[in-house]
Amino acid sequence: MTIRETFLAEAAQRVLITDGAFGTEIQNWKLSEADYAGDLGLTKDQKGNNDILALTKPEVPETITREYLEAGSDIVSTNTFSANLISQADYAAEHLVRDINVASAQIARRLADEFTAKDAANGIRRPRFVAGAIGPTNKTLSLSPDVNDPGFREIDFDYLKGVYREQIDALLEGGEGVGVDFILIETVFDTLNAKAGIMAALEAAQDLGRDVPIMMSMTLTDLSGRNLSGHTVEAFWHAVRHARPVTIGLNCSFGAEQLRPHVRTLSDIADTLIMVYPNAGLPNELGEYDEMPDTTAGLVLEWAQAGQVNVLGGCCGSTPAHIKAMADAVAGLPARRIARPEVRTKLAGLEPMIMAA
Repeated sequence: MTIRETFLAEAAQRVLITDGAFGTEIQNWKLSEADYAGDLGLTKDQKGNNDILALTKPEVPETITREYLEAGSDIVSTNTFSANLISQADYAAEHLVRDINVASAQIARRLADEFTAKDAANGIRRPRFVAGAIGPTNKTLSLSPDVNDPGFREIDFDYLKGVYREQIDALLEGGEGVGVDFILIETVFDTLNAKAGIMAALEAAQDLGRDVPIMMSMTLTDLSGRNLSGHTVEAFWHAVRHARPVTIGLNCSFGAEQLRPHVRTLSDIADTLIMVYPNAGLPNELGEYDEMPDTTAGLVLEWAQAGQVNVLGGCCGSTPAHIKAMADAVAGLPARRIARPEVRTKLAGLEPMIMAA
C-alpha cells in the first residue's frame, strides 16, 4: 500500500490525532541566544529561530516530538514552519535551509518509526506518520505591503514556488519511508501562497516519480471565516481541491469555540479528510494561553461526535497534555465519512461560484 492508502485506511477506522504546538513548547525551555546559535558562526542573533534547533540543540525538538507521540499522536510534524529561504534570511541562515529540513525530517521520522515498531513488537498495528510542515512565510503574493502602491509585490509566484521547492526537496530527501510522508502546507493566510506551495509539491512528486500526499490547512483572520487574502472557507476549498489533498482543514486562527461553524461548513463540502488543530483558546493580555486541556478536548469532541472531523490536534498554546486529553476524549468514536463529490462546476474568487446543474 502507498502512504496515501495506508493513511486513508487508518482514518477510516477512527479519529486520528496529530501533534500540538512547537513554538510555545520551545519557549518553555528558556533557551539563550547561544543555545540557538550553537557553533554555526552565524552573523545575526538567532534567538527565536526555532527551526535551527534541529542543528544546534536537536534534543529540544526531539523531546517535544517524543512527548506528543507518548500523548497519543498518530501524526507528528517537522519543526520546519520557518525553514525556508525567505524566513531564514531574517537570521542570515539561508544557506542552512536544506540542512535544517533534512535534520528535522530525520528526527521526526526516527521517532515515528520507533513508536510504530514498539507497538508492532506488542502485536499492535498502529503506523505513525510524518508531515513536513511548510509555513506561509512573511511575504504575501495577493496583497501589497505598501498601502500607497496596491500593485507592488515584494516577491512573485515563481520565486515563492522555488523557495518552497527547495524546502520540499529537503524534507523528502532520502526517499519514501526515510523522508516525510506528507507535505503539510499550513497556516494559509494567502491562498495564492498556498498555490505556489501546491505547485512546488506536485513538481517534486513528479520528479521523484511517486505520490507525495499534500495536507492543506487554512487559518482564519476574522470571525466571518475568511483568511487574509479574503477567501471564505468554501472558496479556499474550491481553489485547492485540484491538488487532491489527503486532508483539508483549519489551524491556528482562534480557539475551537470560534471555529465551530467553519468546521461544519468545510466538513459538509469536502470530499477528503478533515484535519483541524486550533489554538488552545485565545491568548491573554500577556500573550499566554490559559485554556486547559480538558476544555479544549471537550470542544473538539463535539466535532468528532457530530462526524465532522477525521484528524484532531492543537496549534499555538497546545501541549502534550492537550493532545492526550483529545486522544482520550475521541477514543472509540467512529471516523467521519468522506462526503461524496458533487458533480458540479465550482469556481472560486473570494466567494465560491457554483454553476447550475
